Amino acid sequence: VPLEDGRITDDTRITAALPTIRQILAGGGSAVLCSHLGRPKGQRTAEDSLAPVAARLTELLGQDVKLAPDCVGEETLAMVSALASGQALLLENTRFHDEEEANDPAFAAELAKGCDAFVNDAFGAAHRAHASTEGVARLLPSAAGLLIEKELLHLQPLLDSPSRPFVAIMGGAKVKDKIQVIDSLLPKVDKLLIGGGMAYTFFKAKGMEIGKSLLDSSSLDYVAGLMAEHGDKIVLPTDVVIAAELSPTASTAVALVTAIPADQEGADIGPETSAAFAAEIKSAATVLWNGPMGVFEMAPFAGGTQAVAQAMAESEGLTVVGGGDSAAAVAQMGFSEKMTHVSTGGGASLELLEGKVLPGIAALTD
Repeated sequence: VPLEDGRITDDTRITAALPTIRQILAGGGSAVLCSHLGRPKGQRTAEDSLAPVAARLTELLGQDVKLAPDCVGEETLAMVSALASGQALLLENTRFHDEEEANDPAFAAELAKGCDAFVNDAFGAAHRAHASTEGVARLLPSAAGLLIEKELLHLQPLLDSPSRPFVAIMGGAKVKDKIQVIDSLLPKVDKLLIGGGMAYTFFKAKGMEIGKSLLDSSSLDYVAGLMAEHGDKIVLPTDVVIAAELSPTASTAVALVTAIPADQEGADIGPETSAAFAAEIKSAATVLWNGPMGVFEMAPFAGGTQAVAQAMAESEGLTVVGGGDSAAAVAQMGFSEKMTHVSTGGGASLELLEGKVLPGIAALTD
């Protein structure tokens, strides 16, 4: 969860896990909750403590959820053993130990002590083979939680049997970060709409002037090949919002993609493109979105992302937001409830859509 001055600014990942936690508690089980926060790299840091999470869980569950002093050790094990039926305990940040990310078997065994079964509901970490996601699953009877089940039920059919027309929207900064997911999806989609910073690499590959816009030069040959092979499926912007600098108070203009000035930077799709993308979205039976259309965190460059989110919210088809910045944008703009599914895993949803096996899920016995 994102924190600001020790305060949780978005509790989506906590609330997403609540149905599983509540089911365990209602069934008479006691829940030992385990998670990581931030990147403390094996060091104990006050800013990466799960104390704010314990406080929020206490509010949401309507019962006192204590925070153990560590995720392993005798004092923590004593607190685990003392749990009564229907009670929950939160372990301190697993990443305070280097052994977590190293998937150390002895550390996984310490984590598993005192527990009868393991439930993985951390879809956002399922693509990591860490001690708390993959290691423990090999030591206890293990199952997917309700959130992971929901994620798989919504994401897997996109690869196997999507209702058509199937439209995917790809945005974000660099093409190279999305190469594998593009390669996986292109044979399956009817249209691939390209926006965000990655669009300018496509324009450059066509020999166009992109000014000071973001360029992923290492992917020029790749996108040229894509356009040659799948030009009928790929839909690029026709206009963009340009500015001399990226700032919340920037002065902007709209330019055709064939007329981007050398001293300007493209930072969002333009109104003509927004309307065209919205029309494609509304005529689709299945829509998958991963990556914003511009620098949506700044008001002058949020229009394209807003238009895509609104079109998906108004769609009568299946609408899936693939986590990460797209999920953040949808939440910020108040459209989360209007989507069929908003994934809680950025990297995990991408890897699943790339056709990769997620180790945290593969290790589960149920």
